[in-house]
Amino acid sequence: MAHYEHRTEESWKGFKFNFPYREGLRRLREEVLAKTDFDPSVLWVWGTMQAMAVIGILKACEREFGTEGQRVVKEALVEVGRDIGRQMIGDLEKPAGISEAEMASFFATVINCVAYASLEEPSIDSEGEVSFHILWCPHQDCYSAFDCRVQRYFVQGMLEAAWEKDMLTDWQLRFTQTIPAGAETCRFVLWRAADEEKSQWEKYTEQLERKALEIARAEKAESKEKEETE
Repeated sequence: MAHYEHRTEESWKGFKFNFPYREGLRRLREEVLAKTDFDPSVLWVWGTMQAMAVIGILKACEREFGTEGQRVVKEALVEVGRDIGRQMIGDLEKPAGISEAEMASFFATVINCVAYASLEEPSIDSEGEVSFHILWCPHQDCYSAFDCRVQRYFVQGMLEAAWEKDMLTDWQLRFTQTIPAGAETCRFVLWRAADEEKSQWEKYTEQLERKALEIARAEKAESKEKEETE
């Protein structure tokens, strides 16, 4: 059983999703993994290189172009997340007999275990709240805690794809701890939000963006000062 098929809930059997980038995935499985001596662990190296490039591009654009550079990269990343979400959902509709809490938890499993290639421990805590621990994330040994803000943009796009299908429209997401910040696991909570809570994810993203621009301005000033003194 693949790690993304581990859910034990009976209703999980009725929950369907599509794999994003299906043709490339088919080729990998059928023509590479099944027929060659390709070591799949090197995909982690390749993926980590892409991840480090993304955070590097974001930081460079923040240093050189400030708010506008940050906006351009953010919008590109959100659009990638939205595209992945749309591919995974496709023409699928909410299955009968699955509660909103199960939908939230199952959708999170697909994002965590497929889109993020992570291992999770999910929990349906109540009809209005679900949570999950990320036991292992491909980024945990290379990203700093602050670098993880990149993932917020991907997640934002994936959530927007769900909202387009009238799924999880009243749900919000927050994290309570992360591995790069020193915790044993990353823990996230999805909950049915009151009206005043519905923009919480976006507001925290904005706080991180302001902090990132402060860091970028300080780094640029330090670099300029160093050049002038050499």
